[in-house]
Amino acid sequence: MSKSDDSGKANAGAESQVEQYLVKDPERFALNLARMVEEAGKAAAAWAKPREKGEVRDSVAEPVADMVKTFSKLTEYWLADPTRALDAQTRLFSGYMNVWANSIRRIAEPEIEDAEKADRGDKRFQDPEWGRNAFFGFLKQAYLVTSRWAADLAEHADGLDEHTRHKASFYVKQISQALSPSNFVLTNPELFRETVANSGENLVRGMHMLAEDIAAGKGDLKLRQADYSKFEIGRNIAVSPGKVVGRSDVAEIIQYEPTTETVLKRPLLICPPWINKFYILDLNPEKSFIRWAIEQGHTVFVISWINPDERHGAKGWEAYIREGIEYGLDTVERATGEREVNAIGYCVGGTLLAGALALMAREGDDRIKSVTFFTTQVDFTHAGDLKVFVDEDQVAALERAMNERGYLEGTKMATAFNMLRSGDLIWPYVVNNYLRGKEPMPFDLLYWNADSTRMAAANHSFYLRNCYLENNLSEGRMQLAGHTVSLGDIAIPVYNLSAREDHIAPARSVFLGCRYFGGDVEFVMAGSGHIAGVVNPPSLKKYQYWTGGKPVGAFEDWIAKATENPGSWWPHWQAWIEARDNRRVKPRKVGARTKTLGDAPGTYVKVRI
Repeated sequence: MSKSDDSGKANAGAESQVEQYLVKDPERFALNLARMVEEAGKAAAAWAKPREKGEVRDSVAEPVADMVKTFSKLTEYWLADPTRALDAQTRLFSGYMNVWANSIRRIAEPEIEDAEKADRGDKRFQDPEWGRNAFFGFLKQAYLVTSRWAADLAEHADGLDEHTRHKASFYVKQISQALSPSNFVLTNPELFRETVANSGENLVRGMHMLAEDIAAGKGDLKLRQADYSKFEIGRNIAVSPGKVVGRSDVAEIIQYEPTTETVLKRPLLICPPWINKFYILDLNPEKSFIRWAIEQGHTVFVISWINPDERHGAKGWEAYIREGIEYGLDTVERATGEREVNAIGYCVGGTLLAGALALMAREGDDRIKSVTFFTTQVDFTHAGDLKVFVDEDQVAALERAMNERGYLEGTKMATAFNMLRSGDLIWPYVVNNYLRGKEPMPFDLLYWNADSTRMAAANHSFYLRNCYLENNLSEGRMQLAGHTVSLGDIAIPVYNLSAREDHIAPARSVFLGCRYFGGDVEFVMAGSGHIAGVVNPPSLKKYQYWTGGKPVGAFEDWIAKATENPGSWWPHWQAWIEARDNRRVKPRKVGARTKTLGDAPGTYVKVRI
């Protein structure tokens, strides 16, 4: 074959590569761009209308001001020393030159590897064109060089205090995720091709969805992460049979029907977080911890928290303890005749339960005989990225906003949680929904994630100040009902579950909290994260969990000596429960001793915002 033949094939291949990015029907494309602008106008109107009516108060200024202030301190550190500043600039320039030289070489040698590679598991750059197209390959590598350089600047700003450096790293990560070339039509080869192939119709659909989501958020973007129309609470989510057997101003108490010939003598009371809804533990029959616990012989009661409004603004931790946890214990005793109870607290529900146990110890209430904490922090020294949002200025600003209505909108907290994993929970959906114009897939977990709740002002303020800001619970300074409470007064057995990849309650933080309890603590670390590490049925045969000796000393030393076990930790927990009390009695029929107020999952859980 002659060189001219090779050259001809190369040119033909180059032309085909270029053609996929050329508009085939300019007239149709122009029409769709006009329709896109029209839909974008509707989105802008949906954003502006509530603000013109005074229904929405923008709260962007405070976090933006905090970010600017943080970056000012970061910049000041690097520019204060000319040598340090020159070194940083040289590293960035050197990275760019490596990418440029690599791009020039690839013109003659297409098979050579990139100078800057994406991290393993980074799904943004999976399209082959990121590797073989010189333009997109250069964009990707230049972005990786810049984002990694910026992350290093924040991480190695040794002259900043730890909190400021932590905030700088977090904000750099958010900006880097937002500015990724994968998030824009003209710099993402897959989006570019799709837009050309569809003559821009994907952008029309996307802007229409954006307008719908801003309207659904009443002026704020309520990012859809799943097709929510496929799910309904009580129909195909939260379907374990039971009845509401108690109702207070802040909680409904649900008792579930037994399915075994005998049940454990001690009932089980579950205290879920009030920041989310309890049915994460009852998503569907295959994933339901509640159903599994019933099948092991537990008489299960669950606290279903109210979705608060202005009526609940003054309800603080004491109210949630008295009208939630203690009311739940009263209801369990009325329904079963049993005074001794096993209790579970999940996430912030576990933190509240720990505070309640410390208060109950002071008041002589010993009804809870064992407690299990799912991914719960009681010490907030190593509380992870959520600490970025907590300092005196930010908490004070949040309190001013909450006091206007008596609550914090659930979307605000949901956004904060999503930002902890923005690369998984924000930007893929922005691209899929608003640029590709595609509806997300049905997914029960993401339906639950989007079903956010408001936070009562007094409750949320008490939590942020006493836990994240001042760490009063573990330090023995928390004031509840006129008592100074101490975790050291909790002398009952504790099963303390962490999750290895947890970004909300880091495993290190949970481990550190073990030292403050006054009794024996069984520390267990599950594989995966805050949700998947907890909701891991044995039938799935997924992940693993680690068990070991007493949770003392350094966290790294405990892990090094721990035993890795395959599968779910649920059976290990069940064995731990039965080792404390395995007495069995006849099953308790729901409603036999108390009046029922309706079918599970109740009414409070169905209130949406």
